Amino acid sequence: MSETLVIVGGDAAGLSAASKAKRADPDREVIVFERGEWVSYAACGMPYYVKGEVEELDDLVAVVPETFRDQRGIDLRTGHEVFAVDPDTQTVSVDGPDERFEQPYDDLLIATGASAVVPPFDGMALDGVFTMHDMDETAAIDAYIDDKTPQTAAIVGGGYVGVEMAEALTARGLDVSLYEALPRLLQPFGDVVAESVADHLREHGVDLFLDTPVSGFRGDGAVEEVAFAGETNAADIAIVGVGVEPNATLAEGADIELGHTGAIATDEYGQTSADHIYAAGDCAEARHAVTGESAHVPLALTANRSGRAIGQTVTGTPTPVGDIAGTAIVKAFETGAARTGILDEERAREAGFDPVSATITAPTRPHYYPGGADLTVTLVADRESGRLIGGSLVGRDGLKRIDTVATALHAEMTVTELQNADLAYAPPFSPVWDPVLTAAKVLDGQR
Repeated sequence: MSETLVIVGGDAAGLSAASKAKRADPDREVIVFERGEWVSYAACGMPYYVKGEVEELDDLVAVVPETFRDQRGIDLRTGHEVFAVDPDTQTVSVDGPDERFEQPYDDLLIATGASAVVPPFDGMALDGVFTMHDMDETAAIDAYIDDKTPQTAAIVGGGYVGVEMAEALTARGLDVSLYEALPRLLQPFGDVVAESVADHLREHGVDLFLDTPVSGFRGDGAVEEVAFAGETNAADIAIVGVGVEPNATLAEGADIELGHTGAIATDEYGQTSADHIYAAGDCAEARHAVTGESAHVPLALTANRSGRAIGQTVTGTPTPVGDIAGTAIVKAFETGAARTGILDEERAREAGFDPVSATITAPTRPHYYPGGADLTVTLVADRESGRLIGGSLVGRDGLKRIDTVATALHAEMTVTELQNADLAYAPPFSPVWDPVLTAAKVLDGQR
């Protein structure tokens, strides 16, 4: 009799694991329980649906449920919520549409993702106040704009969601104000990026209220105002994007160890503290490539990659889930920002480094070739060893160069080694000295 892999969660990590496990072992029974109806969707594309660049919400779905069931042989059950795990009996308790039941497993993957943080603001229950972390809420935001035709928008939170939704709602014709409790936007990206993006948002008419905690929302049934620092501003719609928290309750209830971040602790193969139970995606920690410590950085590639690795591991080929570096990229109107590794000097010191940094601005193509733009590159290294530990980019062109920096981080390269890397050159793509190489050369000289 074939073994059974049970997966809780039907998005990136869960269905990557399911697909890989079935390819590696077609006879294995793979059951996926998803409490909602949406599976395998691109959450990162949701702001662009609200903006109108993605025509249909269904376009964000990578693989439809029928493909998993009919072509890949996966027993995908939507509308089924797993509410308990018993590691001793190797069963999960499931609340289905028609009944509650126990499902045995030989291996279990918890891929329950993360949820939007809902702060204790007054007025969070008012109509027109939204968080944004799933497809149903994205559809609700779009419908609210169509039906209510709001004129003013308040966005709370200056992270990915806040910046991307500022662009989306501006494109829908709303007057947008963005409120951030900290002194800068995009906190993990560093000061240089934050200042550049803030200036660009202002150029596009977004009113920024930095270092400004919001206390709540006011209105008669529906939101009409946002309250902050004893003042109020008009707000016909509000988007609250102040972060996410890992959905670790299921694991915690089974006495599975959580890490210092509150996400599920795992080893290099995604194994939890319980035998035959794995965790992956936004609910789980992973090893940071720079510090070697456990970290929680919920990003799409991490989820897909770790799920795929666990699918290989449970079918007999132990495969590490891979380290993370927090590599991320975000668009803000015509500019973009990217980062990887550690940029914050205090955090670098806590990790045992003596940080030194350099920032340069250089063109992405030769001056005579059209289409280039200035790109600002910041690199951070350990002063004594020269090891590269972080980097950021901001500009209108060439943002995917962050992948070069991330690759150097994973390889534990020094800035000397990075500046000597043999990168490609042709006028349509880069100057002779790529901006990343120039930044490495300058940083190497400052150590």
